[in-house]
Amino acid sequence: MDKVLVTRDIPKNGLDMLKREFEVYVNPYDRNMTKEELIEKIEDVFAVIPMVSDKIDKEVIDRAKKLKIIANYGVGINNVDIEYATKKGIFFTNTPGVLTQSTAELGWALIMACARRIVNSDSFTREGKFTGFAPTLMLGKELYNARIGIIGMGRIGSSVARMARFGFNMDVVYYNRSISDKELIVDTGKIELDELLKTSDVIILTTPLNNESKHLISKREFDLMKSDVVFVNIARGEVVDTDALIDTLRSGKLFACGLDVYENEPDFDKRLLEFDNCVLLPHIGSATIKTREKMADIVANNVISAYQNRCPEFVVNREALCAAEK
Repeated sequence: MDKVLVTRDIPKNGLDMLKREFEVYVNPYDRNMTKEELIEKIEDVFAVIPMVSDKIDKEVIDRAKKLKIIANYGVGINNVDIEYATKKGIFFTNTPGVLTQSTAELGWALIMACARRIVNSDSFTREGKFTGFAPTLMLGKELYNARIGIIGMGRIGSSVARMARFGFNMDVVYYNRSISDKELIVDTGKIELDELLKTSDVIILTTPLNNESKHLISKREFDLMKSDVVFVNIARGEVVDTDALIDTLRSGKLFACGLDVYENEPDFDKRLLEFDNCVLLPHIGSATIKTREKMADIVANNVISAYQNRCPEFVVNREALCAAEK
């Protein structure tokens, strides 16, 4: 029986589908696999289901003698050497679309937590400091009629925009490298990045990571922002220069910062723990039961399709490896 390696436990529905066709090895530890563990286990597998934090590079791919598909459990693609996998004839798939709504909702949870100081207020109450209503206690920022700047108007950015416009009557502006067809969904306007940074009361990052977006937000960009802005990143950690973010937090310029992603995950910069106006989440953008189970369905179906010599539905390198379908 052919083998499948799952680098971290996924919902049971996906595992059950796989176990009907394969011998399945699931990382038994509640942590990412080390590269050494990955290299040891991947040698004779038909498929690997990695998390977006698992680096599937040339060294790992070369060790995998029977590998036919890398089925990312997530929408991200930056953890895999796609060019080398394609050269080896290995499918690379991901789980797009399914996590749009859950991630957008998480973005709004961060915006609200930052604007209304929810985490600070919870800690204050738990510590026994609440002595009654006080007119100046935990004053936050009102979002209604404010301007939100969305950097990256794809599926998730568009969903964030709808919530902003119809939920809070916000003035929605966005920056995208090209004109987005999402603009027609709500009353939004595409503007240049500098103008967005200078005029937005809330800034949220939903852009994919690529050569152009790495450290898109650095010292220069933070310097352009309003002095009381709410800044949220639900994109990828590498879109933000962490040193510049920490310097900006130390200056007191940001009203609050909300992060679900970090550079070098899971080894995020512990200096971020210094700031009580920074809400830090453990990369849970898609963490709803419905979404995570659907993601498990998708990765299992991707693997089974490859095993049955069919082109999987969500193939990133489709053009190179699914030529017969053109």
